[in-house]
Amino acid sequence: MSVQHKATKPRTTAVVLAGGTGQRVGLSIPKQLLKIAGKAVIEHTLTIFQQSDSIDDVIVLMAPGYVPDIEKIVAKSGLTKVTRVIEGGSTRNETTERAIAALGEGLAEGEDRNVLFHDAVRPLLSQRVIKDCVDALERYQAVDVAIPSADTIIVTRTHGGDGEFITEVPDRSRLRRGQTPQAFKLSTVRKAYEVAAGDPNFQATDDCSVVLKYLPDVPIYVVAGDEYNMKVTQPVDVFITDKLFQLASTAAPRQADEAAYRELLTGKTLVVFGGSYGIGADIAAIAESYGAKVYALGRSTTGTHVENPEHVDDALSKAYSETGRIDYVINTAGVLRIGKLAETDNTTIQEALNVNYLAPVQIARASYKYLAETKGQLLLYTSSSYTRGRAEYSLYSSTKAAMVNLTQALSDEWAGDGVRVNCVNPERTATPMRTKAFGQEPEGSLLSSEAVARTSLDVLLSELTGHVIDVRQQDPTRDASAEASGFEQALASVLDRQEDV
Repeated sequence: MSVQHKATKPRTTAVVLAGGTGQRVGLSIPKQLLKIAGKAVIEHTLTIFQQSDSIDDVIVLMAPGYVPDIEKIVAKSGLTKVTRVIEGGSTRNETTERAIAALGEGLAEGEDRNVLFHDAVRPLLSQRVIKDCVDALERYQAVDVAIPSADTIIVTRTHGGDGEFITEVPDRSRLRRGQTPQAFKLSTVRKAYEVAAGDPNFQATDDCSVVLKYLPDVPIYVVAGDEYNMKVTQPVDVFITDKLFQLASTAAPRQADEAAYRELLTGKTLVVFGGSYGIGADIAAIAESYGAKVYALGRSTTGTHVENPEHVDDALSKAYSETGRIDYVINTAGVLRIGKLAETDNTTIQEALNVNYLAPVQIARASYKYLAETKGQLLLYTSSSYTRGRAEYSLYSSTKAAMVNLTQALSDEWAGDGVRVNCVNPERTATPMRTKAFGQEPEGSLLSSEAVARTSLDVLLSELTGHVIDVRQQDPTRDASAEASGFEQALASVLDRQEDV
């Protein structure tokens, strides 16, 4: 009787190439250390691989002199898959060769592994692309990632001092824009570099070109990339990437079951401002059902006015004195006043500014010392109109845009103390505030406040910080397994917000 042995799946390592200096972005530090959406660019990138089920471990090749900076980020952020941070070389070739040498250490004779080389300054890589690359390595030895070119590409030549002239216009349908990761069997990319070492003119800008030139018999499979997977190279890329982080829907991981929620919330203290009704009341009720101690505060129930700093201080002090801790502070309080600004009286303007802007600022300032003690989280709320102000909503949409900026600024400011700050962005939600402003709306056209509350709890229990988390209705006609790319989600969000409030 023969026994069938299942083949062992090869180990898969992500090599994050972070040797850039940031000169083209006009920085005095490497661009991978630039802060975007509350974190260094490379931290976003490493987190993607940390969360990937397809990746076993990560090696970082960092610009000379900055290895300690990456080691600090890795330690602070709990990036346990990062096993080594190595100083990169003076050229791309040398950096990749150092990575290949490190990957080969400790391998048994005949043992191989999968390796994905990825630019550290592509922090918007999707899990789908990673999985597709690893899956493709089951059939192929080399894999590239690319997207179709939307632009016409021209080939030019220089004619003396007269400038450039077109010599060829290639067929755009066959042109692709290369991205990373580029994936290989380690044995394949190692052999390609060994052959290339014999070429005195060898110089590479990417690793697939090395395999293509020096191992021409090895087919290089192409995985469909993602428009969202952009590279931070020019100054404008910094701005665009930051905006894409703002616009992209960030999914807060859900807990496995009810028992998991109860385990995480039992014994925790939540202070909910705006907890009289709507989203705030639902958060309070759900958290309490899982064993949390909740202080739900509001004008109509506890007489708490968020625009009054003394009320805020007293509420937090009471919660702390009774429970000895404050783990989460949530502010759902807000007012929606519609009208033309030129026709709005000073009292209405002052109310909007006090409740929608100054109150969250005061809540944040007063909460900090309690949250720093528990390594807790502040959760704020914005509106789907924050990306584009609309006529007659100038006060509301501008103060809600301020919540996004406040979230990102505080997440950065408080990161060293372990305090997380996030912002939930619900689409149109059935709350008493909305009903008061718009009256009864068609059934099924609004998100339920309970759905927003449950997502809010998932955000509180996550390690996210500096994020704007969209909460949107599910389209019943769409297959839930067919997720849109991050770029498509962001674009859809922008288009939808032209109509939402």
